[in-house]
Amino acid sequence: MSEKLKFIILRTVGNFFLLFSLWGMAMTFGPAFYLEVAYRFNQARNVKYTIVQKPETTAFGGIPALPTPVLGKTTLFGQLTGGNKVEIISPVSAQFSIVIPKIGANAEIFPNVDPGKPEIYLPLLKKGVAHAAGTVFPGVGGNIYLFAHSTDAFWNVGRYNAIFYLLKELGKGDEIDLFFQGIRHVYKVTDKITVSPSDVHYLSDVLPYEQLTLQTCWPPGTTLKRLIVMARPEKDL
Repeated sequence: MSEKLKFIILRTVGNFFLLFSLWGMAMTFGPAFYLEVAYRFNQARNVKYTIVQKPETTAFGGIPALPTPVLGKTTLFGQLTGGNKVEIISPVSAQFSIVIPKIGANAEIFPNVDPGKPEIYLPLLKKGVAHAAGTVFPGVGGNIYLFAHSTDAFWNVGRYNAIFYLLKELGKGDEIDLFFQGIRHVYKVTDKITVSPSDVHYLSDVLPYEQLTLQTCWPPGTTLKRLIVMARPEKDL
């Protein structure tokens, strides 16, 4: 085999592995990168979100939408890019869903999912958020535990937890809304922490008060740690 032919073969193989590696990185970290860029861009455009319930979400006595956010000062960049406005989010399900206005998250929640059985929760996490079996539902005392987190291998992470990628942007006092059986429940963030994957007491603790707990992977695109966001009903604060 000539040296020229060897060089062509080696270069072809090298290019293949390079492209395969780039494809793998895009599949793993692409969703996080896209959501991060979109979030920063909308911040720069001075875009805020408010929730407007569809007629069916108020049929069971749901509370009305909160007051429209105040934009404050407009920005030149917002004017140039069609920003300086309030965009409407309607919950995807009146029966059980989550809306987080600050990050524009809006997803269906699947109830009573066993967090110890990947064969059950992984297909659901492709479509929305899972409610951990054994935890309570909105409106009663106890822990409402929702997760959209890890998977079987790092190259699949981006397929499952993109909905909660931006939980890191939430801070104390930010709003989280749950819609359950047609009723809207408003929560405010009280704390945010990172923990080891083996630290499960945030799931198993029995609480004498109502608390919403959200879990996702941290850092985004890995399964190294868990990011936990805790919130309490607005009426209790």
